[in-house]
Amino acid sequence: MENILVVDDEKNFLIVLKAVLEEEGYQVLTAQDAFFALEILSHTDVDTVLTDMKMPQMDGILLLEKIKQINPDLPVIIMTAYGTVEKAVEAMKKGAFDYVLKPFSNEELKINVRKAIDMYHLLRENRRLNQALYQRYHFENLVGKSKPMQRIFDLIRKVANTKTTVLITGETGTGKELVAKAIHYNSGRKNGPFISVNCGALAESLLDSELFGHEKGSFTGAVALRKGRFELADKGTLFLDEVSEMSPALQVKLLRVLQEKEFERVGGTNTIKTDVRIITASNKDLKEEIEAGRFREDLYYRLNVVHVHLPPLRERTTDIPLLVAHFLKKYTKEMGKGKLKVTPETLNILYNYSWPGNVRELENVIERAVVLCSEEEIKPEHLPEHLREQDTSVHAEIFRHLPPNLKLPEILEEIEARFIKHALVQNNFVQAKAARTLGITKSLLQYKIKRYKLLSLKDL
Repeated sequence: MENILVVDDEKNFLIVLKAVLEEEGYQVLTAQDAFFALEILSHTDVDTVLTDMKMPQMDGILLLEKIKQINPDLPVIIMTAYGTVEKAVEAMKKGAFDYVLKPFSNEELKINVRKAIDMYHLLRENRRLNQALYQRYHFENLVGKSKPMQRIFDLIRKVANTKTTVLITGETGTGKELVAKAIHYNSGRKNGPFISVNCGALAESLLDSELFGHEKGSFTGAVALRKGRFELADKGTLFLDEVSEMSPALQVKLLRVLQEKEFERVGGTNTIKTDVRIITASNKDLKEEIEAGRFREDLYYRLNVVHVHLPPLRERTTDIPLLVAHFLKKYTKEMGKGKLKVTPETLNILYNYSWPGNVRELENVIERAVVLCSEEEIKPEHLPEHLREQDTSVHAEIFRHLPPNLKLPEILEEIEARFIKHALVQNNFVQAKAARTLGITKSLLQYKIKRYKLLSLKDL
């Protein structure tokens, strides 16, 4: 529930405003002077402050200045009589969100309060993302040195600073939202909001309201005006995950927004302009969905200006050591544990597994292992049983899930790299022993390790 602090020296006025705002579902706190208001703010989180201009001892402008010292983002609405409009303008210059002239209508007040709260939530979300997520989603911190991932990173760098719509495809768990955030936080919109919606998680009517907002009274339960994600994402990025799950009616509305840059709220008639970059994702083949009559072809071409396809983890196994090291660092830090190593037997199991849940499944496995491990090494017994029971023979590993559409020279290189990885693991990363196992010289093995970028193996 959202908290509102109302400050006024007239007790009866506070009672009336409290009743009006509580009808809208807000939690309303009241104070008859600025000093008590500041005391409330010292131990209570509020979403907006509504204060009278003329009060004894400390007026609304001085209260505004002190609030801005405590929380610069907290919106303050000034209530003022006609005779003090100049003071209200002064308050606006000092950071007030808005002012309302007494006497004012209840509807006017409700609209101003709702706008203030929405802006505050958006500012807080932006600051949280900018502080906590910018570094996390910087390209250098995205994990992957395999050729497929390097090609993807190059593509992301090229497209990030454009307004182009991007379609991200790939199996579940490959990191589609991670890529969408990388695009946003490395673009000119990084200081704007990044808003995410899972189109497959909501019914059509709810998704319609979630995306475009609704007017008060537009349907049962619409007790107040609500902004949709398109409004909240203005000047930023809107990420539509599982876009293939959109109904035909919503696909038409989305197409119009892409073409006209405008929309109406559910139940509304006012046209709202929006400046939003659209990034979509799907784990389904949208061309197949078009052929089946479930997805509009014209919308597909609007969304698919730049296509980023994320390969499954089984097609970029050279990234597994980097990902394991990344997740080990993350979860040992979160759980306050010391540095952990992965035994060769454990790494061999991780290499052999097909990872149907992709990177997300690998992360869950490593998190579980860190929880269970009370030693300095993660051993096979710390892995889920279904991983330990898989076929770990050399031939099962070498020929499991070869990437599709490779030409013969590429297939031979892939098999050679896998043989070398297997030999290194089996010989505890002692290169001389691995070279003897493979029947090649140590210098040749070192050349192959460098060529196939297997150096990160030793980090585990």
